[in-house]
Amino acid sequence: MYDVVAIGSATRDNFLKANYPLTNWPAAPLKKAIVLPLGEKLGVDEAYFKIGGNSANASVTFARHGFKTACLAKVGNDLPGAEILEQLKKEGVSTSLSVISNEKPTAYSALLLRNGERTILSYHGASDTLSIRDLDLEKLKARWWYISLAGESDAMYPSLIQFAKKNKIKVAFNPSGHHIKHWPNEILDSLKDIEFLVLNTGEAADLLKMPYKKEKEVFKELDKRMPGIVAITDGPNGAIVSDGKRIYRSGIYREKEIVDRTGAGDAFGSGFTAMLARFRNYGDADLIKKAIRFAAANSTSVVEHIGATDGILTREEFDKDPRWKDLEIKIESLT
Repeated sequence: MYDVVAIGSATRDNFLKANYPLTNWPAAPLKKAIVLPLGEKLGVDEAYFKIGGNSANASVTFARHGFKTACLAKVGNDLPGAEILEQLKKEGVSTSLSVISNEKPTAYSALLLRNGERTILSYHGASDTLSIRDLDLEKLKARWWYISLAGESDAMYPSLIQFAKKNKIKVAFNPSGHHIKHWPNEILDSLKDIEFLVLNTGEAADLLKMPYKKEKEVFKELDKRMPGIVAITDGPNGAIVSDGKRIYRSGIYREKEIVDRTGAGDAFGSGFTAMLARFRNYGDADLIKKAIRFAAANSTSVVEHIGATDGILTREEFDKDPRWKDLEIKIESLT
């Protein structure tokens, strides 16, 4: 039986570094847009080929932390799919649960990098067709599942939660924007069976249909629905975690250099889950603080590298590097 199974997507990512011009674009989150002229052939300064996708990223965290880990994702019967599976095997991740599609190619993303930020062009491909019919659930038995379903694969979520509950599998859940948009009530109804929920501020607001500035109300509503731990990340502002009794507010580690923000959220969510799985007595405040530290360290290390997996920390790197020993975390009552 596995310690952790990461369930979601795997992609082949092509990172392109080029100093393309920016223009004001109020509708974009950063109020800027990259300008690319039609009808032109544009050069790039550097190109990098990496693996990605939420389950692939998370599974590397668990494997580097010493867990017996499997990645469940659907890839095409093609060279990119074979490369993803080979890279995961090199990380010590079992790919025996992964599914091969003969109908659609492997998911693919082209990422335009500029000063650490990126614009992502995504093709979901085979990952979008992962369904409960592809799975032998008995082979998925583990101590923990880390679920983050991309695109239409979120249709199998209720069946997964039902099986996990029946077989006493602890579930960490990072819902996709697609899942939150189309099935918010399904997610809210499932929270009673979730051990750890991780969202960003925008996702939390969308899920609960309330502005995130009503912070304590957001946490009280989520805590009312689930027995486990809730983490809400807020980019450079850090993260806030609730254990149902206390709120933990953390800052971030100072980055040496922000190279690429891709995979920072996966690194935080899987890093936090790794600590819960490692120490088990996760109602303890000191453990939650340690989980926050590792999640934040994992995320910081990832953004200092190109791609979503190169910077993921091993257990030894986190435990022994003095850089990760201290992080400002304030604790206050939820009431």
